[in-house]
Amino acid sequence: MKAAAAPSRARQPYDLESLLAVVVDVFNERGYDGTSMEDLSRRLGISKSAIYHHVQGKEELLRIALDRALNGLDEIVSEARALDKPAIDKLEYLIRGSVRVLQQEHSYVALLLRVRGSTQTGRAALDRRRGVDNFVAELVRQAQQDGDFRTDIDAAITARLLFGMVNSLAEWYRPTAGSKGDGVADAIAQIAFDGLRPRR
Repeated sequence: MKAAAAPSRARQPYDLESLLAVVVDVFNERGYDGTSMEDLSRRLGISKSAIYHHVQGKEELLRIALDRALNGLDEIVSEARALDKPAIDKLEYLIRGSVRVLQQEHSYVALLLRVRGSTQTGRAALDRRRGVDNFVAELVRQAQQDGDFRTDIDAAITARLLFGMVNSLAEWYRPTAGSKGDGVADAIAQIAFDGLRPRR
């Protein structure tokens, strides 16, 4: 009796991880709302049914991708909260950690920064981002009260500017193989914290 043929890998060349990497690139290029399942199918070179083998649809792909970026940021926030250090040190840890997350998950963070509240998934992601923003503003206010930050700049504006510098990396920073990019985090920390310290 002839043995059954092994399943063809040609029909299903992607696992979820490799599929997601391509999908995120398409979302970043075309925008989530401007991307159809047909667009994804063409870019991946597989049928739509092969995509549905992994996920229920386009919005689930968005959720998984955004969770990947947000989970990295949430982890850094939790670590910063747990530090037994002054607010200024927690804030520097948070900034450096956020740079590291962006470097490691560049395409995913870029997608997070471009997402709008047009879907339930997008709105949930924006809510989680606001939680990070609020924590940063809280640390800035505490650093001002501690005398470690100048007080003539609004805390909420300072928080937005700090993360504006980090988030701008999504537009111009391109990670290279084997590069840790530590110089980027150092540059942001020096520019930000030297400018925010009180004038003596």
